[in-house]
Amino acid sequence: MREIKKNTIYRHFKGNFYLVIDVATSSEDNKEYVIYRALYDDNKLWIRPLDMFSSEVDHKKYPNIAQKYRFEQITIDKR
Repeated sequence: MREIKKNTIYRHFKGNFYLVIDVATSSEDNKEYVIYRALYDDNKLWIRPLDMFSSEVDHKKYPNIAQKYRFEQITIDKR
């Protein structure tokens, strides 16, 4: 599975940007979840299963999307 880095910005395949806060483990099912904050509008805090966050885009459902993964890490030029 891909490594998800905390305190890193990711772009969702539909175009919005999110800051990954951390990866947490549920006490109920011991599954890992990504906690991330929207970097637009009201900056809502979200949670999503790690395997879903790390998954590839369904290119059958979204054939015009060039991005490989649902969320991809971005690099900001610090000029």
